[in-house]
Amino acid sequence: MFALSALALDSLVGIAAAVIDLRRAALIDRIPVDLTVTEDDLAVSDLVYAASGLVEMASYLLAVVAFLVWLYRVRVNAEILAPHEHRHPRQWTILGWIVPIIWFWFPKQIVDDVWTASHRRGPEPSPRSGLVTTWWAAWLIGSFVSNAAGRLLFQAEDLESMAAAARFDVVCIALMLVAAGLAAMVIHKISNAQEARRLEPVH
Repeated sequence: MFALSALALDSLVGIAAAVIDLRRAALIDRIPVDLTVTEDDLAVSDLVYAASGLVEMASYLLAVVAFLVWLYRVRVNAEILAPHEHRHPRQWTILGWIVPIIWFWFPKQIVDDVWTASHRRGPEPSPRSGLVTTWWAAWLIGSFVSNAAGRLLFQAEDLESMAAAARFDVVCIALMLVAAGLAAMVIHKISNAQEARRLEPVH
């Protein structure tokens, strides 16, 4: 599945970026006390750090697009399985992520409704998923912390703040890895539930 592959790629890139962050922070720490650190070392570190940031952004955007494509498809399927289960029109499956303010809760509600419709086995809807709630909380926390890390990096002017920004970025990557793992579980369970519904005998 493309969405899972994109999440896996983004996670691997994130791990590599975390290693680069830690190596950069260690190099910066050496500058005041180690005379063997050369300008070439710093130039290479700057280049690798900048390149890793670009690759990280590209892999994240790929994962976002893949996730939204998957979500739109399972939303269409969920409307067939349970047409009246959904609180928002289909277009909000995409718009809910980009419209200010409502992106705090619309996407989770949409995924909740897809989960409920996909797991329905009788006249009563299935309960909301704790997994979806945990994923959404992890994603919100990771996003907020990542924004803070971006501001910290942009404002870093001395060696100490540059090293701190690199280490803080590792924390952000760890949080986003947790969110990515939970997102993969949500994708897997919803996709499997819809596939099971598809294979059910028609009475």
